[in-house]
Amino acid sequence: MTLLESSNRPHEECGVFGIWGVPEAAALTALGLHALQHRGQESAGIVSFDGKEFHQHRGLGLVGEVFADSAVIASLPGQAAIGHNRYATTGGMHLRNVQPFYADYAFGGLAVAHNGNLTNAATLRRALVGRGCIFQSTTDTEVFVHLIAISLYSSIVDRLIDAAKQVKGAYSLIALMPDNGLIGMRDPLGVRPLVLGRMPGHEENNGGWVLASETCALDIIGAQYVRDIEPGEMVIINNKGLESIRPFGDLGHRFCVFEYIYFARPDSVLEGKSVYDSRTLIGAELARESAVEADVIVPVPDSGVPSAIGYAKESNIPFELGIIRNHYIGRTFIEPTDQIRHLGVKMKHSANRAILEGKRVILVDDSIVRGTTSRKIVDMVRAAGATEVHMRITSPPTKHPCFYGIDTPDENKLLAATHTIEEMKNAIGVDSLAFISFDGLYRALDYKSRDEAQHRFCDACFSGDYPISLVDKEGKLVQ
Repeated sequence: MTLLESSNRPHEECGVFGIWGVPEAAALTALGLHALQHRGQESAGIVSFDGKEFHQHRGLGLVGEVFADSAVIASLPGQAAIGHNRYATTGGMHLRNVQPFYADYAFGGLAVAHNGNLTNAATLRRALVGRGCIFQSTTDTEVFVHLIAISLYSSIVDRLIDAAKQVKGAYSLIALMPDNGLIGMRDPLGVRPLVLGRMPGHEENNGGWVLASETCALDIIGAQYVRDIEPGEMVIINNKGLESIRPFGDLGHRFCVFEYIYFARPDSVLEGKSVYDSRTLIGAELARESAVEADVIVPVPDSGVPSAIGYAKESNIPFELGIIRNHYIGRTFIEPTDQIRHLGVKMKHSANRAILEGKRVILVDDSIVRGTTSRKIVDMVRAAGATEVHMRITSPPTKHPCFYGIDTPDENKLLAATHTIEEMKNAIGVDSLAFISFDGLYRALDYKSRDEAQHRFCDACFSGDYPISLVDKEGKLVQ
């Protein structure tokens, strides 16, 4: 990830993966994390259990860097493991913040990892420190560890439920423990994704269960998708099979709509919907709403590609790869010089002059955050000879920060929060600018309007409608 990208794009939350009852569990977990690499590129970790002891390895960098040595995988024996890819939403980029976390309790060991963000983490942390808890990290995941430790319940499952009932926020959590096995849990409104899969051939021994943030992680290891974990559901997987518990009851469903627009990998299926199909339908709807005469449709790679295909089909304008992405930047420029930072877009994207020169171009992208990257891409396309540049965005304007696990800037740094559409058009230097409407977005997702869909999705980054209380931001105390 380049520093330029980290400054001007919303960031994936994290990726979690767990597997139970399969030989070489750590190796399969590493493969699953590879498939989830897009959800976090700062660090990766795996904890395995061999029936007697836990083993762990964590490191900063991409999965292929942290687990490149076969000796590392060999040091993680066992038929159960959990893994985590991290992008920092709370806490800095330090080894002490790399998950999964492991803790030795009086009742035994426990490894835990989560994707998302707790909106009362700071409030809980102050209370826990006041009770004598000593934090080793700066990430809110450790709040779970301490809440489990001080719980008065006897069983680990009840302790985990007790902890979950004290936190507020959006999360998908996985845990690994000797007696209770593998546990998966989703926040009460199901904002963050978590899916359940099964490795073929393990039905008779109750093994082969898999938990992952997305179905693409099931595909890479040959697991079969079973279902999504429901909002507020806890699943307990061990040698007896799978048990489902609903400690919260039915509080509704507010899945993050931005998963369909940008975050999830296009080959994943979430909440029963193909991400790829959803994006092509969003692009087609955008074309119907904001048609303009042009010669070529060009996606801003990679997230803009499926939507640009949908836009091109609906508008009968040719789809072309007018911008080529360099996939081999790696982490070389994580802290670039000012000169390299200025050239950052060209490190990641190159204009295809043969496609762009003399053409009226429609650029299709998923969002505009600060606008800096958009401006540089537009300048690059014009420099390649485009006569007109029109920008079409497959999400409504991003006017509000996310507090549920997506790293977005403060509101005053979001271009759409401080500028009108006309002002944004001028700021990024395009001939026209249009965003998909709220109703258009939800029509593409098989709803008649936002009103019909708003109790199924969280779209707070566009609407400011936060479905989970922002305890830390509002300065409230834990009840």
